Amino acid sequence: MSALKKTALTVIAAALLPVMTAAPASADGKVDGPDNNNQPKPPVSMSTVGGAKLGRAGTQVNLGAGAPVLPKQLSGRSWIVADAESGAVLASHNAHWRLPPASTLKMLFADTVLPKLPKDQVYKVAPTDLAGVGAGSSLVGVKENLKYSVHDLWLGVFLRSGNDAVHVLSEMNGGVPKTVKDMQKHAEELQALDTQVVTPDGYDEKNQVSSAYDLTLIARSGLQKKDFREYCATVTAKFPGDVKQTKEGEKVEKDKNGDPKRDSFEIQNTNRLLTGAPGVATYKGIAGVKNGNTTHAGATFTGVAERDGRVLLVTVMNPSSTEGQAVYQEAARLLDWGFSAAGKVTPVGELVPPKSARLKASPNPTAVGADSAGVGVATEPAKFAATNGEGTGGVGTALAVVGGVLVVLGGAVFLVNRRWPLPDLVRRRPRE
Repeated sequence: MSALKKTALTVIAAALLPVMTAAPASADGKVDGPDNNNQPKPPVSMSTVGGAKLGRAGTQVNLGAGAPVLPKQLSGRSWIVADAESGAVLASHNAHWRLPPASTLKMLFADTVLPKLPKDQVYKVAPTDLAGVGAGSSLVGVKENLKYSVHDLWLGVFLRSGNDAVHVLSEMNGGVPKTVKDMQKHAEELQALDTQVVTPDGYDEKNQVSSAYDLTLIARSGLQKKDFREYCATVTAKFPGDVKQTKEGEKVEKDKNGDPKRDSFEIQNTNRLLTGAPGVATYKGIAGVKNGNTTHAGATFTGVAERDGRVLLVTVMNPSSTEGQAVYQEAARLLDWGFSAAGKVTPVGELVPPKSARLKASPNPTAVGADSAGVGVATEPAKFAATNGEGTGGVGTALAVVGGVLVVLGGAVFLVNRRWPLPDLVRRRPRE
């Protein structure tokens, strides 16, 4: 080969190198999954809420100088990575694809109903309250004709994804049909317009759908609420069991309210990035939010994590990979990428504020405490702890909230926390 030809080939190769190295940014590679040709395809036309690019099929990302390429090992049908505070969407893949949400829909249930019921309210469960729980549902172990506090029931919802607890809380809210209506109305207020609610618990039902974009919006709204943050970050807790058994002739012990004393049992959060699991490490800085898994929906997950003062939200829906715990592995990869890429990418869209936030212009945004979604009365900065229950061993979760700011989004005020919950996972020796 002549020297001239060698030189020409070298120049061509050098010119092609940037194109070749940029290819992984598409993140279209599947990991040990089924043939992509057999996988469902996203709609050609999807919602453009949050930006035109979010309505496009495929991966959307704008890499700047020094930005890492997206991980190759991503197989979710839909996913999104966003800055929880600014709302900037750093990257997405079929963000508005309307898919079955499974139990991640419980985030909308909690964000809708949690503020309505005092946590110390006690309720006696009627047999009819549990009649509508779907076959094969995840349960925390609520029993009919026994009393539970609202606090206990929310622990059952967040930690064990208990559909029985969801149905009882729905009855306390006026019934399942009313709760579904309330949730749909709240989704519309949040501009989560891909979401169609049929059941309050996320159980597989025809036409029950949401999207990675909507679930991220919903999580962002829920995380404005102190109790929501506490429940979704709790690792383990004690849950009321049956009435304590007594021997014949013995008196039944009563509690301070005059009710028979009951046993309790430990429940653990099913969010594997929070608790860890074989093959899945606890993710540093994770603070919730919710996972789900059904036959129709596959695995779904929305998580929030903090690193070096930056808070990211990630949602992954229905990965096709055969990798163990794929939804958590892919969420962790996206979080790692997001923390590395922050400040080095141009956002492809935004998490929009609630509709009501657009009605109130900001004359002079100033720093305030924040504890509720949308525009409203701000609270003082708060500190609280979510633990694994009194007198128990294992992992404790400490949360600290240190104030918030009024952020101007699209010319309107949207109240968000400046610093989000940061769990300090502390290993403690189990008590003997």
